[in-house]
Amino acid sequence: MATSGIALYAGSFDPITNGHLDVIRRAAKLFDKLIVTVARNSGKSPMFSTEERIAQIREVVADIPNVEVATFEGLLKDALDTFGAIAVVRGLRSVSDFEYEIQMAMMNRELNPRCETVFLMPSPEMSFVSSRMVREIAIHRGPLDKFVPDVTARALHQKFGRD
Repeated sequence: MATSGIALYAGSFDPITNGHLDVIRRAAKLFDKLIVTVARNSGKSPMFSTEERIAQIREVVADIPNVEVATFEGLLKDALDTFGAIAVVRGLRSVSDFEYEIQMAMMNRELNPRCETVFLMPSPEMSFVSSRMVREIAIHRGPLDKFVPDVTARALHQKFGRD
């Protein structure tokens, strides 16, 4: 049963993984609307452009009616207000994720008292998947099908000149 309101699932999604998709599907069941927000971060050099990441995510979530995809630049506490959201969804894979994420959640709430954070654990089979590891596998031409949606695998194969 969904709660009333909008939640944001923010990240770089470079690239989107099956772990991200797992969190998206489960968070979409909890809220009236889930907005997957692709961060524009001028301090990073992403593998895929913001537009490419948005297109990949839109294709992957096309079958989830209450999920939208957008972009933002700046602080998450401002994106919360921009999109009229009541919560931020974050995935936690490990204790090290928790330490970082709890600091970020507390800072976001300090900056915007309306900012609640909902933590979701990934399904066990996705608990070790990260975008960084997927990029490394792709660079070295390893198998991707267990870790990313088909659209992402195709984009990674194309990026690295594979058929």
